[in-house]
Amino acid sequence: MEILKELKMFINLSNHTSTRWSEAQKEAARQYGEIVDIPFPAVSPHISSEELDELVEEYFNKIQKYSDVVVMVQGEFIFTYRMIVLLKKHGIRVVAAQSERRTIEFVDENKNTRRESEFEFIKFMEY
Repeated sequence: MEILKELKMFINLSNHTSTRWSEAQKEAARQYGEIVDIPFPAVSPHISSEELDELVEEYFNKIQKYSDVVVMVQGEFIFTYRMIVLLKKHGIRVVAAQSERRTIEFVDENKNTRRESEFEFIKFMEY
């Protein structure tokens, strides 16, 4: 894996603050630079396409305040897609976290079938 020393910031644009990441994920992010959390916006399912573009632009401007960045964008799909396209159009590297999901299924005390998933971070993959 190529580690780019010129990148100074790793921006986490997701619903999952880096303080809750595993040490492995934090260490992988630090290979790109200092971790900066930008909370993912609440995207209403009633938002218009134009309003969504405005929201993407607002968050793009937040990212532009930093220099030498790589951005992890993960969240509501259409916002994420539009943000990735905009970032890449401006030459900004974008990654996603790849994880392995382990799911266990069990029957609880009320005889309801439940599933619990655990995610193990594996790596970041560039778009």
